[in-house]
Amino acid sequence: MRPGKSNTTAINREGNPVTIHEWEIHHEAIHPTNREAVNQFLLTKYLANRSLLTLDHYRRHLQKFLIDCPKLLVEITADDVIGWIQIHYGDKKETTRNNRLTVLTSFFAFCADEGYIQHVPVKPWWRAKLPKPVPRYLDETELAKVRLAAETLWLRNRLIIEFFLSSGVRIFELVNLRNDDVDVAQRTARIIGKGKKFRWVHFSETCALLLEAYRNIRPQGDPELFLNATGKKLTTRGVHYIVSDLGKQAGLTRNLSPHALRHSFATQLLNKGADLGFISEELGHGNLNTTRIYANLPKEELAAMYDRYMG
Repeated sequence: MRPGKSNTTAINREGNPVTIHEWEIHHEAIHPTNREAVNQFLLTKYLANRSLLTLDHYRRHLQKFLIDCPKLLVEITADDVIGWIQIHYGDKKETTRNNRLTVLTSFFAFCADEGYIQHVPVKPWWRAKLPKPVPRYLDETELAKVRLAAETLWLRNRLIIEFFLSSGVRIFELVNLRNDDVDVAQRTARIIGKGKKFRWVHFSETCALLLEAYRNIRPQGDPELFLNATGKKLTTRGVHYIVSDLGKQAGLTRNLSPHALRHSFATQLLNKGADLGFISEELGHGNLNTTRIYANLPKEELAAMYDRYMG
């Protein structure tokens, strides 16, 4: 999380400057005591180096709940919580309901620890037990279509696609790359991942050639690597558009996302016999168990791998 992106300065009633964080809640419909609790909770997430996107996710859903349920926190019951979930998310997917319950559980657990409430009004059995999803990745045919379509893209956009496919970086890691983070000669890039953790990733020779060509045409002196048409830092929304449009151009039957490219990178490594520990390092996973989801390949993939390595 880079400085200057999460707060502004205002003047309080006494005429003194105060810091207002973007992720704080200031809605007047929420009781001041409740606002204090939720902003303290969001502060703990901020200090734990959660991304601004994550903070905004918590802020939006907690604000909605506290406006819809205007009671003091100490008066909120389990019936209030499950009633709110059923009214607003009863017809939604189980993953959506689970997500909202996770947000509320985390917040109320914090409130209980800090003495705002005595009991957490969210029951663990409300969460639906869902099977672990198999990552959505491109199969060999889809990948060939994407690579072919990418060859017609503008240089910067083609570079972005190749960087995703050959390094497996997350979208926010890509847009936050700076020019001096990248070593073309060594084909490595210094990434700031989740929790401000640094790691080095590798990229392909094709990616290195595209990088050199792109550096020759981009405005000189700007520290950010990927710039938009106006010379400003490229946003995650802009990258989503680039990737989604490429999927349509390639004739894919489903939406193409940056995360699908990341999954495709990991799946290709696994198909080629790479160790899960190595894949975990490349992806920047803090826990090897996170990487194990890539071992849950469809049976036809496993059969193909057996034929390749065992004959």
